[in-house]
Amino acid sequence: MKNQGIWKKLRIIQQILKDHFHGFMEMHSHHLPEGPHSSITETVNKAIRCGTRDMGYARYVCKGCTKGKPEPVFICFTCKSRFCHGCGKKYTDEWAEKQQERILNVPHRHMVFTVPEELRTVFFQDRRKLNELSNRVAKVIQYYYRQKNKSEKYKVGVITVIHTFGRDMEFNPYIHALITEGALARNKEWKKVEYISYEYLRKSWQKLLMDLMLKWYPKEERVKALVNELYQRYPKGFYVNAEQRMNDARGAAKYIGRYLARPGIAEYHVVSYDYHKVHYWYEDHRTGKRVDMVSPVMKFIYDVVQHIPSKHFRMVGRYGLDSRGKNKESQKVINLWRFMVHKQMEMTFPAEERKKKSYRQRMLESYGETRCAVHAARSKCCLW
Repeated sequence: MKNQGIWKKLRIIQQILKDHFHGFMEMHSHHLPEGPHSSITETVNKAIRCGTRDMGYARYVCKGCTKGKPEPVFICFTCKSRFCHGCGKKYTDEWAEKQQERILNVPHRHMVFTVPEELRTVFFQDRRKLNELSNRVAKVIQYYYRQKNKSEKYKVGVITVIHTFGRDMEFNPYIHALITEGALARNKEWKKVEYISYEYLRKSWQKLLMDLMLKWYPKEERVKALVNELYQRYPKGFYVNAEQRMNDARGAAKYIGRYLARPGIAEYHVVSYDYHKVHYWYEDHRTGKRVDMVSPVMKFIYDVVQHIPSKHFRMVGRYGLDSRGKNKESQKVINLWRFMVHKQMEMTFPAEERKKKSYRQRMLESYGETRCAVHAARSKCCLW
C-alpha cells in the first residue's frame, strides 16, 4: 500500500482511532459493557491526542543565537495512559523497576489460572468480578501451603495480574500469578516448597470458581445447571499452567509486568490500513504459526477497546508475604535466612577448599610432578 510508510510514522493504531473512534461509539457502543463506557472514551481520547499539541507542550528557544531568528522547538506532552502503546510500555517498565525493590529474593513459580469459555461472558459484562478471581487464586495457593503442615501455619507470597485478551484479541480473562516457591513457618524459618500438585491446582480452582457462580446467582436455575454441566465436562478441573520456574526475582518482576499495561495488539503487528480495513497478524500459541487477519475497521476497534478497564480498576493483587503490610518484614526474614545459609556453606566448606584451583594445581593432581615439569619446560620453549 502506498501510504503504509506514512501510517507507520503517524502511529498507525492512533490514526485508526482518530479516524473512526467517535463514529464507532455512536453506532456500536451498545456492544460494550455499560460500566467502563466513560473510561473507554476518556482513555481513547487521551491516546489519540498523545504526543500532539492538544495535550500541551513545552516551547524551547535558544537565546544565545546571534545569527537570524532561531526556530523554536516544541516538545509535546504524552497522555500517560496505560492503553497508549508508548506510555503503556513506560508505565510497565516503571512498575517492574519498583517491584524489583519489593519482590522477595527467592525462587518464584509463574502460574496462569484460566476461565473456561462458557463463563467468560459473566466477566465481560461485570469487570469488577475479575478482582474476586484474584482473591480466589490467592486462596488456592494459601490453602495448599497450610494443609502441608497445619501446626507451622505457613505463609506464602502471591502477586496476581489480571489479563483479559489472548493473541487474537478475543475477550479471554485469566490471572497471571507469581508465587514464592516456599513459605515462612510460624518460627520465622523459611521452608522451600518446589512442587504443587497439578491435580490439586486444577480441581481446587474449578471448585472455587463454581462456588463463586453459585454465590453470585443463588436463585438462577440455569446457573446451577451450568455448574453441574461444567463439573462433568471438565472432570480434571479447569486448566492451570504452572510450568515456568524463575530463580531470578528481578527477572520474575519484569516478566509478569509485561502483562500489566499494554493494548491488545502491538503496533508492529499491524501490516496495513486503508481506512476501511485493517490487516494484522498474530502468532498462534498452539501451532506457533503466523495467522493473518483482515478485519473491518469497526470490528478492529471493538477488539482493541473492549479490554480497557474502568477507571481506578485494580489490576494487581498482593497477598500473604507480598501484601503491603507484610512485605518489609518478610524481606528482613528472608534476607536473614539467606545470610545464615551462606554462613553455613562457609563453615561446611572453608575458604581454602572453596577457592578455585589453578591450572598448575589441577595438572599436579591429575599427572603428578613429572608431567607437570615437562609442561612447564614446554611453556618456556618458543617452539611450544
